[in-house]
Amino acid sequence: MTSIRPRRGERGFTLAELVMVAALITILAGIVIPVAKYAVKRRKEAELRLDLRMMRNAIDEYKRLADQGMIQVKLGTEGYPPTLETLVEGVKIVGKTTKHKFLRRIPRDPMTGEKKWGLRSYQDEPDSTTWGGQDVYDVYTLSDGTAIDGTKYKDW
Repeated sequence: MTSIRPRRGERGFTLAELVMVAALITILAGIVIPVAKYAVKRRKEAELRLDLRMMRNAIDEYKRLADQGMIQVKLGTEGYPPTLETLVEGVKIVGKTTKHKFLRRIPRDPMTGEKKWGLRSYQDEPDSTTWGGQDVYDVYTLSDGTAIDGTKYKDW
């Protein structure tokens, strides 16, 4: 029985085959990388929208209870929470012995990576970039970035 051995010229890949495979891999990588970056940005934007909605709902719930007289509020605050931390620490509801908490924690801003948010009080001007400190009427991201749809994250 004779063993089958490849001839000397039949072993391995040719240079042309290697170049073509390398070119295909480069083309595929060039397509995949931008798509992956776009997907990461979309995920962060979705997380930002969710976090803003959650905090704004907590502020609205606090305001609703304050307007109903269920929460004792300071004069001049218009019934909004004094800080975001108040929503986490909780407040006493009239007639109950336990504290009512509106948030489990202050979320991390997905755009900046910090737990720091821009705040507006009811007494501030609508386009103000500094917080007056009286109460928390609204919350926004401190990121200067632009969203996929062309809007600024600060305007969300």
